[in-house]
Amino acid sequence: MERKIVTQTTAADEIEHLMSLHPKGFDLSLDRVTGLLDRLGNPQVRLPPVIHIAGTNGKGSAGCFCRAVLEAEGFSAHVHTSPHLVHWHERYRIGQKGAPGQLVDDAVLVDAIRRVATANDGRAITVFEILTAVTFLLFSEHPADAAIIEVGLGGRFDATNVINKPAVSLIMPISLDHQAYLGDRVELIAAEKAGIIKRGVPVVVGFQQEEAARETIVSTADRLGCPVSVYGQDYHAHEEHGRLVYQDETGLADLTLPQLQGRHQLANAAAAIRALKAAGFEISDRAMEEGLQAADWPGRMQRVTEGFVVDQASRGAEIWIDGGHNPAAGHAIAEMIAELEEKRPRPLFLVSGMINTKDPVGYFEAFSGMARHVYTVPVTSSVAGIDPVVLAEDASSAGLSAQPALDVRQALTMMREDFDDMEAPPRILIGGSLYLIGDILAENGIVPR
Repeated sequence: MERKIVTQTTAADEIEHLMSLHPKGFDLSLDRVTGLLDRLGNPQVRLPPVIHIAGTNGKGSAGCFCRAVLEAEGFSAHVHTSPHLVHWHERYRIGQKGAPGQLVDDAVLVDAIRRVATANDGRAITVFEILTAVTFLLFSEHPADAAIIEVGLGGRFDATNVINKPAVSLIMPISLDHQAYLGDRVELIAAEKAGIIKRGVPVVVGFQQEEAARETIVSTADRLGCPVSVYGQDYHAHEEHGRLVYQDETGLADLTLPQLQGRHQLANAAAAIRALKAAGFEISDRAMEEGLQAADWPGRMQRVTEGFVVDQASRGAEIWIDGGHNPAAGHAIAEMIAELEEKRPRPLFLVSGMINTKDPVGYFEAFSGMARHVYTVPVTSSVAGIDPVVLAEDASSAGLSAQPALDVRQALTMMREDFDDMEAPPRILIGGSLYLIGDILAENGIVPR
């Protein structure tokens, strides 16, 4: 019988209430979430085949590619991702048979949150653990062919790691990030993220810049008797004549380039394709082709062509937004900007806001010699936002010309006034934090769907 749902509050109201009751941080153990799930009847054991994704960068893009290719092949797929940009609903995409998945309905989400909170009954727990339990409850109650589940932080002690037998463990690029929680060396971080690997379950390793990270993941998989596919060794992708050529032991696939911008997306797409195959899905070249074109991941090298940022910027400005927030992401973004510069030369400006768990100097160093000037802005939606004055000093330490601004609007106005004699309309990159990008999308009237 269909569940009757009556609600007068929104999911945002419910989550705000939970945040007033519980700490917002992370609990580096699985005891609390496993206890909660047990009281809910262990919905995590009633999921469709799970594609479990960890990594420092590229998790969201890989999940996006997985969903798009699966849907192009006619499969339905749930998707859990975090954080969200504008609305909490973005974390829960419900698969639809014969149609693209849809973000969860607000009333359905409210009902699930209430049931999880009732089962928790006031026990000490983090909001992320509650929201992860909501993921499993929702996905267990709606039929689908696959569940794509992105790790929140780390892997070994992440609340999603109660999944005992995923169809595949996909580990995307690893670099230094969240050192306070995961360690200050890349091999330590890799070991934490390799904690999602389960005995005998196929493991797909995405592109790894650091050999130590790759070796740590592979050794963990070998120890647990897992079949392993490593990017650059067992599968790879490259661009040739404006096409993406994907290759693994089954042969070559000549595909369209991904819609998602940046050379790093070639490797991300390849990892997603390999993960789907390792999970046992039969995927045609046609579905790969259509999926790469359909994949859409807001806030990641997204071109903005309307709204307040366009109105406020210099006439003819080319504006991009990206939530990349660590040095590795900065280098990937800078590489794409360099490719754009080769095709269409323009002076580059950054409008940047960051939070204090990141490495701002390392991020800004990626743009040394490229960016003409940096305007630093506050990240108002996070209590961890770095003061723009301090952030401007960080940019200066990276060798960039920089100054603080009150907000994005003022930064764009200052840019227009300070550089009104530019030889060409500017190329503007707004980024450094997913919180900042979420605020801009909300104010700009662009809501992820």
